[in-house]
Amino acid sequence: MPSTFDFTTTTSGQTAVDFLAEKTGLPKARIKDAMNKGACWWTVKGKQLRLRRASKDLLAGTRIQLYYDEQVLARTPTAGQLMLDQGRYSIWYKPHGMLAQGSQWGDHCSLLRWVEVECKRECFLIHRLDADAAGLMMIAHDSKAAALLSQLFQTRDLKKYYLAQITGELNVTALRIDQALDDKESISIVNTLKINEDHQSTLVEVLIETGRKHQIRRHLSGIGHAIIGDRLYGSASKTPLQLLAYKLEFRCPISKQNIQLELPNDLHL
Repeated sequence: MPSTFDFTTTTSGQTAVDFLAEKTGLPKARIKDAMNKGACWWTVKGKQLRLRRASKDLLAGTRIQLYYDEQVLARTPTAGQLMLDQGRYSIWYKPHGMLAQGSQWGDHCSLLRWVEVECKRECFLIHRLDADAAGLMMIAHDSKAAALLSQLFQTRDLKKYYLAQITGELNVTALRIDQALDDKESISIVNTLKINEDHQSTLVEVLIETGRKHQIRRHLSGIGHAIIGDRLYGSASKTPLQLLAYKLEFRCPISKQNIQLELPNDLHL
């Protein structure tokens, strides 16, 4: 059973692992593993941060929280793949099922933590991608680069293209779906790439001009063509969500170069 522990220290000098072992009754080895995997938090100057260092000495009045779930901690992270390294930022392939960033229960199975460990560099998440979806994600390696890249998304100066395998037959060119989502403007442009021979499914490319939660999934479901494998807006399926962020186009705010990056064919749907 998942357990949530929330304590505030009354004395100074005890290490985090000793304090938690005393309070929770859990073995120190398990606590260290949970801390390393991002399931331990402490409050510093009013800000809640992950605490990974088991030997950290705690001051009196420190709030420390442990979100302990054996099933989550036992998961093995899927490997992300580096697609482009620009020094101050990099672009990675996130496979199906991998989180963009972790939850309070841990982050060892997230792309953000994977890149931190693999590159041994500071990492800042620029945008999100559904855990069920796969595809290209951009990660900054310093705060200024993060701000510049985030601006690309805010001003819509970055084009994000997706591939989606949808149910039914859909033959369209530049179909504009502008159904508002959560009372916010939402625009998706859909082009048919291939209607499968059985006419039961269609491969489409989607360019999104906005980035609302589950935008493509909701827009396609809204016109009667849910994405295959979409358990939320379509039908339950053993097939992974057939949605892939496969191409990015933008002018780099750091180098001023035009960049177009597309996943290799072997990673397409």
